Amino acid sequence: MTDDLDDRAARDPAPAVTRGIRLLELLADAGRPLTLTEIAGGLGLAKSSTANLCLALEAARMIERGAQGYRLGLRTAELGGAFAAQFNQVREFYGVCDASPVLAAELVQVAILDGADALYIARHEGSRAVRIGTPLGSRLPAALSATGRAMLSTLSDAEVTALVGADAASSSAADPVGRELSGLLRRLADVRERGWALDAEESWPGIVGVAVPLEGWAPGDPQLAIGVGLPAGEADERRIAEVAAALNDAARQLTNPFSAAARRR
Repeated sequence: MTDDLDDRAARDPAPAVTRGIRLLELLADAGRPLTLTEIAGGLGLAKSSTANLCLALEAARMIERGAQGYRLGLRTAELGGAFAAQFNQVREFYGVCDASPVLAAELVQVAILDGADALYIARHEGSRAVRIGTPLGSRLPAALSATGRAMLSTLSDAEVTALVGADAASSSAADPVGRELSGLLRRLADVRERGWALDAEESWPGIVGVAVPLEGWAPGDPQLAIGVGLPAGEADERRIAEVAAALNDAARQLTNPFSAAARRR
């Protein structure tokens, strides 16, 4: 019996923490409030144990209880903001967008490469009446999204293959050849050559994404990208080129000048 307990402890040194994280993930994935019964079922726990977890997380403001059940609490938003703010580029990102004649009106987003996904961690709302963007904290396949392709373009073909897999989809159903890994690698070669990535309604119908990679400020910082979503009806060659140039200018302003100087030496 003791050996069995030791084995379980070795596999999961903090079961309560693991269950708490799983509970938060359930609420995040659901996109709606969940009842205690639904949470208990999702965790595979008794309702009494689940209720104790909920009480602890509610006291920490990680979750909130409403008439329809539990949902994520305000503290999760604070932590998400704190994560993004630890990167110099994100802190400066809003001011750079506001100062840009092109980007000031646009919803500009920052994404981080998380495995094979582009995870959206910050957004400049812009002054457009109609705003097109991906909700904060959401993910898109890096192979399909403009921000994802911008980040993948900083990797070698071998690294991209290892990350997304040989069966990665990289285009729309209208372009089946482009869905193969070879199609993605060709697109990434184009990104490296022209300096920006394009998502021609492959993530969302009616939205054309334009994005550029954003280099980490300090050693160990993650790979980021900044991008804009344009209504497909407005995304002609001139408009795409204009937005791409503005994004590249913003990326230059958000790059650590000392690291850039070091690379030139």
